[in-house]
Amino acid sequence: GAVLNAGGTAVDAVVATISLLEDDSLFNAGRGAVYTAEGVHELDASIMRGEDRNCGAITGLQGYRHPIAVAREVMDRSEHVFFSGPGAARFAEQQGAEPAEEGWFDTQKAHARYLRALKRDTTREKFGTVGCVALDTEGHLAAGTSTGGMTYKRHGRIGDSPVIGAGTWADDRTCAISATGWGEYFIRTAVAHDIHARMLHG
Repeated sequence: GAVLNAGGTAVDAVVATISLLEDDSLFNAGRGAVYTAEGVHELDASIMRGEDRNCGAITGLQGYRHPIAVAREVMDRSEHVFFSGPGAARFAEQQGAEPAEEGWFDTQKAHARYLRALKRDTTREKFGTVGCVALDTEGHLAAGTSTGGMTYKRHGRIGDSPVIGAGTWADDRTCAISATGWGEYFIRTAVAHDIHARMLHG
């Protein structure tokens, strides 16, 4: 709210809000993110600007404090839309993104979930993806989403949060959307884009 009240853009507001949530250990994003089956944190984020439908996304990012800020750099400073794993980390480093030691992301709550999943060999626990949509004084929309994914996720699994059109969408003609839930279903039905399309063509 403060960003928008000061005349900031919708994108500025989305990044500022999600960055705060990424630093809050209550959520499954940034600090407090869940553990993969390998016992590490792999972070996903995406952002989209409604004015021109430009967007940026990262998946499997390790070692950087604010995945949403890295996604914004992809949108603003790259000809591409989506970077993954080590490539996302290299891009983050090139852009001067704020690094963080692996221990920064650790919380007792997330680790306890990991230990429970380890006993059951399951991926069912999923909590706390964060998202934000904003409308600025110029009438422009933006949406962003950030997550650690599913507890005990394996094989480089990617959910809907970093997928433009599934977990995130923004278009000034219609709406801005940040989704959360069981990502595979959101991807299969392109939930965010489908909501936009229904408004655009309805």
